Amino acid sequence: MGEHRVFFGAKSDPVTRLLTEPMRVVEKTVYRGPHFFSHTPMVRVQVDLGRMEDWPSDRIAGFNEALLKLLPGLHNHHCCFKRRGGFVRRLESGTWMGHIAEHVALELQTRAGHRCTRGKTRSVKGRPGVYNIMFSYREEEVGLAAGRFALELVNDLLPEELRGIEGLDRIYELEGPYDFDRRLAALERLVRRTSFGPTTQALVDEAERRGIPVMRLNEGSLLQLGHGKHQQRIRASISGLTSQISTDIAGDKHFTKRLLDESGVPVPKGVVVRDVEEAAKAARRLGWPLVTKPLDGNHGRGVTIAIRSEEQLRFGFAEAQEHGRRVIVEQFFEGKDHRILVIDGKLVAVAERVPAHVVGDGISSIAELVEIVNRDPRRGDGHEKVMTRIRIDDHVVEFIARAGLTPDSIPQAGETVMLRATANLSTGGTAIDRTNEIHPDNAAIALRAARIVGLDIAGIDFMAPDIGRSVRETGGGVIEVNAAPGFRMHLEPSEGPPRDVARPVIDMLFPRGAPTRIPILAITGTNGKSTVGRMVKHVLRYTGCTVGLTSTSGVYVNDVLVSDGDATGPRSARIVLRDPTVDVAVLETARGGLLREGLAFDQVDVGVVLNVTADHLGLKGIETIEDLANVKSLIVETVGRRGTSVLNADDPLTVKMARRAGGRITWFSLNGGEDMPAFLRSHIDEGGTAVVREPGEEGGTIVLHQDGRREMVLKAGSIPATVHGMATFNIANAMAAIAMCIAHGVSLLTIRSALMTFQSTFEQNPGRLNIHDEHGFRVIVDYAHNAAGLQALGELVRGLRHRYKRSIGSVSIPGDRRDEDIIEMGRIAAGIFDTIIFREDPGTRGRPRGEIMGMLKQGALEGGASADRIHLVRGEAESTAAALTAAGPGELVVLTPTDVFAAWEQVTSFRAPDLAAPAWGRAMVAAE
Repeated sequence: MGEHRVFFGAKSDPVTRLLTEPMRVVEKTVYRGPHFFSHTPMVRVQVDLGRMEDWPSDRIAGFNEALLKLLPGLHNHHCCFKRRGGFVRRLESGTWMGHIAEHVALELQTRAGHRCTRGKTRSVKGRPGVYNIMFSYREEEVGLAAGRFALELVNDLLPEELRGIEGLDRIYELEGPYDFDRRLAALERLVRRTSFGPTTQALVDEAERRGIPVMRLNEGSLLQLGHGKHQQRIRASISGLTSQISTDIAGDKHFTKRLLDESGVPVPKGVVVRDVEEAAKAARRLGWPLVTKPLDGNHGRGVTIAIRSEEQLRFGFAEAQEHGRRVIVEQFFEGKDHRILVIDGKLVAVAERVPAHVVGDGISSIAELVEIVNRDPRRGDGHEKVMTRIRIDDHVVEFIARAGLTPDSIPQAGETVMLRATANLSTGGTAIDRTNEIHPDNAAIALRAARIVGLDIAGIDFMAPDIGRSVRETGGGVIEVNAAPGFRMHLEPSEGPPRDVARPVIDMLFPRGAPTRIPILAITGTNGKSTVGRMVKHVLRYTGCTVGLTSTSGVYVNDVLVSDGDATGPRSARIVLRDPTVDVAVLETARGGLLREGLAFDQVDVGVVLNVTADHLGLKGIETIEDLANVKSLIVETVGRRGTSVLNADDPLTVKMARRAGGRITWFSLNGGEDMPAFLRSHIDEGGTAVVREPGEEGGTIVLHQDGRREMVLKAGSIPATVHGMATFNIANAMAAIAMCIAHGVSLLTIRSALMTFQSTFEQNPGRLNIHDEHGFRVIVDYAHNAAGLQALGELVRGLRHRYKRSIGSVSIPGDRRDEDIIEMGRIAAGIFDTIIFREDPGTRGRPRGEIMGMLKQGALEGGASADRIHLVRGEAESTAAALTAAGPGELVVLTPTDVFAAWEQVTSFRAPDLAAPAWGRAMVAAE
């Protein structure tokens, strides 16, 4: 139990740490899908052990014994030894508090009712004593509470002089001081509140067994099964195919009975009454025994059966009216109570329901016997478990009084005392499987009843003295037809074999061979993600399908923006996957969402990693470019066996990902001529797929190699977004898009036709090489927000330099980047632009005002720019205005904004100022 590779940080002076800081919670994260550390959803709690870094478990007297006494289930944990008792061996040989807390969090969840087994603990690179504690969970809130509880428990078992932990509320807020029993009871309540009931859980388990994605849509039991246009919704045993009219019919019990009666189905005669006097008149007309129940009740609430006197009738009427103003009085069919489950027109299970009862021991009272029965771990409150605890209420008291008993009566040994007349599991009844015993006539009657009401999933309440004999011979028939029937009596009957009743429901929603998922095409990399995503969407639109796209500018369904803003994380991906119109998902997947929450999906059909360059380093534990590559490789690691991983053959870090990429490998490379890498040549010679650029005029020719064949796709310069082949980065982006579309099965003719109409207009590709030529000078707007992006843009600008008198660049970089990254950005700008405007946005991400501009200027000076070429302007809008105002006819302005929409609006609405004023004086809004 548990998967662990534990690495411990460097030791420090024990005396120093003993006298210093206690344990401290640094941060927490909930991974809801595959993530950097594992493909299993997990809670991550980062903890600084403080002084406890010098106190492994073998140094703390009595700690191990106390822990195992509280949680004996820890003896079952395998740990790194992969066998029972492995974790105890680690405890005895000495392990650290973070590792211990991981196992405790898993065991607490298991103890509370959610079995969880996978976890791992990792030291944080470069931070001695700081650990990432990770453990799986079934319900997020339970996992978080278990994480806090685990640290509290470990801390409580420490000697007084070592005890202390800060920041627990960062994980989960719990009321009151720590107490083991109270915390465990709270965790058990949380499990009950957040868990699915037996019916829903059975459906989830069956869907997951078949590989169908499951998404919980609310805090209850409303689920989406499948993705996009293939999805189905279900809430317990109400499916998206369940007719509202049929549900309404089943809810009106009197009308249901009339409808069945008129169709020849045997049902008891009865009437609807509004007061007890009407009920008495009906009783005289119908004759004893009788049943009273609310007109629109369920789960046996307010039902009284086997009424044989007016006194009992009055009691039954009052019980029924507590659940509805109108009450049904009907004949009572003698016999045993059965529930027949019909799914998609087929009988799948039959259970005999036995009313709540106790068996005397000659010593205990009825009340005490009920208490003993309720200790059965299979019984719980409501519908949380396969049986419900028995509750002694007025109905029970009235019913046993008919036999001259009270709750204090002591039955004889072996005497069975029935506590209720109704046999619902929700009131403590039990079930006996009778699926193999039902008579064909009775089965036919139940099937007919379900069809007449029109329910796809129906629970038929059926009274019969012997289910193995026809009710047309013995008497009996259909009592009710229920929508949303519970499955638990069939899943785990008290007697007889369990029935797999979830499978027919899933088979009905998704017949064998029917698709359950839409294709997912996921894109990651440092630069180019948005352009590749938009290119792929553009191509797929030519095939006639509905495309859901996530990108830095928002979530789109076809060309409709459904949610604006940066939409490259898991929340945006879920918007697409939940959309019932989407045929295929194209998901830009950025580093931030991967680290914050993981992926929103468990499997990718086509995954691409475009490149990995130094950006966002020093954030969220990603210190090196190799760390960043490991994060981005998650996309190709989750590619399915029949899918395709698309990798950049020109990037050493993406090349290394091929070892752990899923599916088939397709490479793309700008070096398709004599400089082609040897491994790529071997791949092609062996029949592998690759999209390469062969040298030539206007950017060369894009060629597809597949199954030993070479086929020209198109000239790179014929793609408008490449600016006649000069925008090399967009040639690479186009090749990645071509590779993805080939993997998806799009024809070359379609790909060629689509890309020849893909332009870098703001409408098609906002913020990516957008060109505006209406002011007498050219403006390029491009979201080049890191060194590699600016370097690539610079190659294009240098290629265009001979066409323009002067180039002006407005450049910045977010303040959360490393100092060396900011300085490098300035150094690169110095080699590109004649005039450089460094700007600083109001949100400096923690840096003092002016520091970013100062470091950019430092880099530019180091890069060879003279001071008179460099200008500093605070604010993006002001910087854009300065660049536009400074430009003259025949010049080039390059803007690299953060808010591309605001910048484009500023460009298109720009009006040249009075030309009498000095050009640069007009431009400066806020100078250095």
